[in-house]
Amino acid sequence: MAIFLDGNSRILVQGITGSEGTKHTKRMLASGSQVVAGVTPGKGGQTVEIDGHAIPVFNSVQEARAATHANVSVVFVPPKFTKGAVIEAVDGKIELVVVITEGVPVHDSAEFFAYAQASKHTRLIGPNCPGLISPGLSNAGIIPADITKKGPVGLVSKSGTLTYQMMYELRDLGFSTCIGIGGDPIIGTTHIDALRAFEVDPETKVIVMIGEIGGDAEERAAAFIKEHVTKPVVGYVAGFTAPEGKTMGHAGAIVSGSSGTAQAKKEALEAAGVRVGKTPSETARLLREIL
Repeated sequence: MAIFLDGNSRILVQGITGSEGTKHTKRMLASGSQVVAGVTPGKGGQTVEIDGHAIPVFNSVQEARAATHANVSVVFVPPKFTKGAVIEAVDGKIELVVVITEGVPVHDSAEFFAYAQASKHTRLIGPNCPGLISPGLSNAGIIPADITKKGPVGLVSKSGTLTYQMMYELRDLGFSTCIGIGGDPIIGTTHIDALRAFEVDPETKVIVMIGEIGGDAEERAAAFIKEHVTKPVVGYVAGFTAPEGKTMGHAGAIVSGSSGTAQAKKEALEAAGVRVGKTPSETARLLREIL
């Protein structure tokens, strides 16, 4: 089992003919994903050859889905075209849309997030995220597939690089699904969404949640854990040494007063029964103690 992405996931890549689209399609294929189509307007009818795989390119998501039964899209398009690409994927009845693109205007994210929610059939992950991987089953995005294996740990993280580090720290145990949700102010899938899914996944025995300074997503997740999550959760909050008032790399990471600080988030999580590490390595050690 896994959450959101599994062996039945049939992936199309929006922007497959661009350099990033081609490079990461190659990596997804190498990790066993079923990449069945690409979409680049104006290049329909072409074929992209990648390591022995001939992937057909379509002009629209709707055409691609009709021909290949794709149910997942990974979006590798420039920021100014991202809103249109996501709306097209929603209109094409794609069930999971993974938006890798960084620098998407917040107004655009708000618009396509609301559009996807109203559709009732499309889940968004991102924007500005590394995607997700269910080791041994499928990989949608830019997460390296060779640093871990299938196992009992569920991972949800705001940070891409910290996703990879935690996967490496716990590589001997393995993961059900690892999700990088992104750190922008508006994202499609939250910590709470992932926690809810991990809670009901029979293969996930323990959960790691990685947050960072800024906003109140981790505090809200702590309240959800206290009320609804029965599985053990360990946490890590990036930014314990950041000076207050400093804007960090992610657009959502802004600290004002005690709200949004790493210490405030740590206290909220610990009050909900979550053990919180001060470093990724300490967090991994706490999880090993639980298992």
